[in-house]
Amino acid sequence: MDDISGITTDLLLVLTAGLIAGAVCKRIGVSMLVGYLVVGGVIGQGALGFVKQQNHELEALAELGALLLLFAVGIEFSLEELMRLSRYFLLGGVVQMTLVAIPLALICMAMGMSVNGAVLAASAVALSSTVLVFKALAEWGQAASASGRRAIGILLFQDVALVPLMLLIPLLTHHGEPPSLNAYALLGGKSLVFVISVGMVYHFVRRWLVPELAQLRSVELVVLFAVCLLGGVCWIAHHLGLPSAVGALAAGIVLSGNRLSKQIDTIVLPFRETFAAIFFVTLGTLLNPRQFFDEPLLISSGVLLILLIKGAAAAIALRLVGLRTKAAIGMGLGLAQMGEFSFLLLSEGVKQELLSPIAYNRLLLIALGTLILTPQLIQFGLRWSGEEQYEHDEHDHHGLINDTSRHAIVIGIGLIGRQISSQLEMKGIDVRLVDFSPINLHLFAQQGFHTVTGDARDPQVLRRADAANCNLSVVSVPDDAAAKEIVAALRSLNADSTILVRCRYQGNVTAMRRAGANGIVSEEGEASAALLRWCERFVQPKA
Repeated sequence: MDDISGITTDLLLVLTAGLIAGAVCKRIGVSMLVGYLVVGGVIGQGALGFVKQQNHELEALAELGALLLLFAVGIEFSLEELMRLSRYFLLGGVVQMTLVAIPLALICMAMGMSVNGAVLAASAVALSSTVLVFKALAEWGQAASASGRRAIGILLFQDVALVPLMLLIPLLTHHGEPPSLNAYALLGGKSLVFVISVGMVYHFVRRWLVPELAQLRSVELVVLFAVCLLGGVCWIAHHLGLPSAVGALAAGIVLSGNRLSKQIDTIVLPFRETFAAIFFVTLGTLLNPRQFFDEPLLISSGVLLILLIKGAAAAIALRLVGLRTKAAIGMGLGLAQMGEFSFLLLSEGVKQELLSPIAYNRLLLIALGTLILTPQLIQFGLRWSGEEQYEHDEHDHHGLINDTSRHAIVIGIGLIGRQISSQLEMKGIDVRLVDFSPINLHLFAQQGFHTVTGDARDPQVLRRADAANCNLSVVSVPDDAAAKEIVAALRSLNADSTILVRCRYQGNVTAMRRAGANGIVSEEGEASAALLRWCERFVQPKA
């Protein structure tokens, strides 16, 4: 009972601290990841000492948070997207990570770190924050721009590179001795068996299980299915001697690209965010804030050095994949920070004794510095790269949906929009929902619909809903002026789509038609006709 009381107290303390830190970071516009790590350092043994590292149950919960993060990355992973960005994926990704890892590994070795530890640390530093960059690109409307597409290609390469990096960690734990060829061969054999197993599970899930679960329409069963699959694939990886993190990423990939992917991602979101907070706050408890005051020049120089190396490496990589110099430098600044999975690799390095506590603490403080500066760097960089306009060519403008005949968009999820969406989905049409309020979309996201939050008058919001590749758009917003702008934006993206629009006043029908609407339903006209029918029935002489 004392053990249960202890873990409950620590868990409540970690969650409360994460809540407070997250709220503060949201208020001041800083990444919540920074808040989690900082508050972890405050309540950890390096400062106030509220949370001790002897509690292995809390450590297990933190590891679960890391697994859920990787699981979410796997779900969002798209082979179609990877092929679409392949021009930028290989060349840009290899150049960026190589130009970061090699000089940093040499610097780490020059500072007395072992070869294996230096390789791990440099590889971890080479990773950028996928979450922060994706969010910034979306908010600034640059996700589909030339610079945005190339940056996303590099980030996808980093996500894929995480798998071999996690696999190499066991081979690096020889404390300075190079791994034998037998060790590499054994790892390759186990990895091949794992890939084949995951491929079989992927086809089984996609062909049989997903259609059955979709027909049952049970959120509870989808949750159980996702949890069982995540645990099962992690179990397979563990028994093959591979890291459980690789299993979590593979489980997400198994569930990617099908009609349940969005639903599972939405359902898992609360658990993912909660356990991610536990992971990063617990990780922060290893932080010793006093070291910054002991080595202020070293830590500050480390932050500037990493920003310089990563920014320059990304700029060179982006320039090599066709971006203009100014835009490449601007977007390079946006990729200069250390990412979420940098901490995952570093924490594994500490557990495997590849990194000393002092080296780990230095890297953690440096990472915090890069993340604190990230919002300003991204904003400045995107202003530079924002001059790169959209390039509409057949390679980059493909959507994720190829069967456009079964693809529709409903904009405005009020009573009318909800009914239309449900009817279209029941007829087997892939429906994309767009609304300004995430509250209106939440229930549909849980049911597996693809939802996009934002103002549909913005072409970027419509692009996120793949409006350029649909053949039916239904505009159901209660404001005629907004509806007309949405229709015009839809028509500019897709000249062949059928656009149906709800119009409140009969006098605006002509304007809607000029904007590009094919079918217009006037509320005023329909109400007038309905009332006239009732009047005729009332005044009709009785037989």
